[in-house]
Amino acid sequence: MLSPRWARRTPRDPDVLIIPAREGALRVLRADTAAGVKRVVMASAANAASPDSYTEEGVTDETLWTIDTPSLPAYRRSKTLAEKAAWNFMANYAGPTTLATVLPGAVFGPILTPNNLGSVRIIARMLGGKMPGTPKIGLEVVEVRDLADLHILAMRSPGAGGERFLGTGEFVWMREIAQALRAALGDAAAKVPTRELPNFAVRIAALFDPGLRAISISLGRRNRHTTAKAQRVLGWMPRPAAETVVGCATSLIEQGAVP
Repeated sequence: MLSPRWARRTPRDPDVLIIPAREGALRVLRADTAAGVKRVVMASAANAASPDSYTEEGVTDETLWTIDTPSLPAYRRSKTLAEKAAWNFMANYAGPTTLATVLPGAVFGPILTPNNLGSVRIIARMLGGKMPGTPKIGLEVVEVRDLADLHILAMRSPGAGGERFLGTGEFVWMREIAQALRAALGDAAAKVPTRELPNFAVRIAALFDPGLRAISISLGRRNRHTTAKAQRVLGWMPRPAAETVVGCATSLIEQGAVP
């Protein structure tokens, strides 16, 4: 699963993430084109198709490319540059292989193991009462099984070759996620915070916590993505965000993954 930017440690040297992402994508494409694979589906990220500031009003689609600048978090740069490298490779390739890319939002859902939580760690922390409140962050929640379906559709559909597809799901504020957990899970979600933290408090805390520092750009987020293209071309339709986060939380509880 994909980790939100605040759930992963940001390296001092962005090339720690950028080089493996870019070179890994190119190695796969070289191998696949050499083997005559018909279709390659690459997982990118919605933040490779986003404006510099998430606080800008608007709804963006696959035609937008994130402008790479050193000020962006290394993870976001790595996803953008890896996908660009893949499309540049295909632009100079004349064989039968075609490429499609899928750009997910915040991926949640049932876990396979409690030992590697990835992006769902934020749900586990909420259930365990490890957060004093919820930052005013908006997430475009997609269920991991719906995302898997999107990859399969992009692989099989004749019209998917040469296309990017956003797979972002429904936009919800973190406070709304907390409220959905409280409403559906009762006592099991008694520690979930429903108080929304003021933006200034999060920014002050970010001065001392690099993990929080990376999310400051998303506080009060207004920009969203549209999945109209995936719905129109592939017939894809993700499930509601509340269903996704409650199912994720239930899985965490059942597997003893709540701290």
